[in-house]
Amino acid sequence: MCGIIGVIGNGPVVPRLIDSLKRLEYRGYDSAGVAAMVDGSVERRRAQGKIRNLEAVLAEEPLKATIGIGHTRWATHGAPTTVNAHPHKAGRVTLVHNGIIENFAELKAELAAEGHIFESQTDTEVIAHLLDAELKTGRKPLEAFKVTLDRLTGAYALAVLIDGEDGLILGARRGSPLVVGWGEGEMYLGSDALAVGPFTQQISYLEEGDYVAVTRDGAEMFDASGQPVDRAVVQVSASSAMVEKGEYRHFMEKEIHEQPDSVQHTLSEYLDLVTGKVKPQGVDFAAIDRIQIVACGTAFYAGQIGRYAFEKLAGLPCDVEIASEFRYRSPAVSKTTLAVAVSQSGETADTLASLTWCKAQGLPTAAVVNVHTSSMAREASVLWPTHAGPEIGVASTKAFTAQVAALLALAVAAGVARGRINAAAEAELVKALFESPRVIAEALRMDETIRAVTQELSKATDVLFLGRGPMFPLAMEGALKLKEISYIHAEGYAAGELKHGPIALIDEETPTIALAPLDDVFDKTASNLQEIAARGGPVIMITPENAPDPHGVGIRRIDAPDCHPLIAPLVYAVPMQLLAYYTAVQKGTDVDQPRNLAKSVTVE
Repeated sequence: MCGIIGVIGNGPVVPRLIDSLKRLEYRGYDSAGVAAMVDGSVERRRAQGKIRNLEAVLAEEPLKATIGIGHTRWATHGAPTTVNAHPHKAGRVTLVHNGIIENFAELKAELAAEGHIFESQTDTEVIAHLLDAELKTGRKPLEAFKVTLDRLTGAYALAVLIDGEDGLILGARRGSPLVVGWGEGEMYLGSDALAVGPFTQQISYLEEGDYVAVTRDGAEMFDASGQPVDRAVVQVSASSAMVEKGEYRHFMEKEIHEQPDSVQHTLSEYLDLVTGKVKPQGVDFAAIDRIQIVACGTAFYAGQIGRYAFEKLAGLPCDVEIASEFRYRSPAVSKTTLAVAVSQSGETADTLASLTWCKAQGLPTAAVVNVHTSSMAREASVLWPTHAGPEIGVASTKAFTAQVAALLALAVAAGVARGRINAAAEAELVKALFESPRVIAEALRMDETIRAVTQELSKATDVLFLGRGPMFPLAMEGALKLKEISYIHAEGYAAGELKHGPIALIDEETPTIALAPLDDVFDKTASNLQEIAARGGPVIMITPENAPDPHGVGIRRIDAPDCHPLIAPLVYAVPMQLLAYYTAVQKGTDVDQPRNLAKSVTVE
């Protein structure tokens, strides 16, 4: 997910743009740039790679201005080069863009036939040329902007400067978020509240299809039909303290250690510790006959863990599907199915599209999201919030466990509502959930033990992760984490599937990470590990201290806290994350901003 910032200020704008872009680095990017209005004409500075490269360019070619826009780009159309970096310029128009313009090829061919010359391979440059062409017809900026927007198919968040229009930034959103920030004698545009956080906590969220003209005096907002609208100004918290690493080497390490708090805050939304009961959740679970969870990446694995809980505790059939597949396969759905979107940002393009589709089919909808003002939060009938706070590391940690915590609590609520859980069982399960922050904190004390085994793990080229029951999706999440930040190939499997193919991969150079809580399938998991050890495969078994020894040569145990089976996914997520983290540190990779990845994928 690219980052956007626009500032109409009273002082030097470039340092403020750079400050904001640095806050957005966590999203992932491969180039950066700024543009500023200098004596009525817009000038650009761009650089491939990190923001420090852009700062070097600015040191050689300073920009002195009070109005400007900035951008961090994650390449979709065109390689991550300086010429493809934003802002893009055509004639009088300079702009930055998040999203994908699906009809850019047709528009580009049309404009090229009219004599327009393109310098980049991006879809974004087409927008600049199209708007410049409309301005040349004599239309005023706002009118020309509306005509341009009407010709675009796809997703966009835009911030636009026009030569000769000092004191004006145009903005628009469709399928990609954009906010307006309100200051005193200053105004701002940003891709989210964090972007404008250094300058203001007073923001307005543009709705789908909105466009806006921002000046020093305020903002004129219009809906997709061109009618003037007012969007509420809300107070948000974007404290800089929440995006600092503090005592930790990386944001990911910090966020792993924040999980006791983030899980506790999330569970407090759903459970009442005083009464030992679940709180009302805004959905009549007794009136639905199925849950359809849609999600991507880590959130998909959280959804799969939730499926085990919904079916076991509530007797409620639950399907979990990758959103990018769900939205294209013409799924058969019923109006008695509850559609649930799971996302950290609430802006993931495929998940949002799937949620919108389900809503259009008449399904009741809910969203488990960490950003409570996001598109999904507003689209769904019911918001089920997580309270992880800003997550800066690209590889999700605390947002994942917050999602799992919410889904586990919701499964208990569903079980109660459907008469599957009596008062005594409800109290036991609520108590176990409320104990999870403490047990997660105990798991964090595995830190040094985990660090020791990663010295060898970092030398591997392939790693297997195994688990049964809810540990199976957690094994896949563990494999994903290792892949994301250490670049080691890893796969997660159901331990019972070992004999059906994956055992062929076992050799002395391929470690297996096994998740083995003391549950009703522990003995079967231990048997699977003995099969691996018998074939010379090294095994790291994460299991409670009081669990029986599997007696396999080559099986190395790491003691984990004993816990109630319901919360085992929350507890065992910690060693999975620490394994990935310390392996990546051993390899010297960019832990917080791994290659080719973005924090939130708001385009297909």
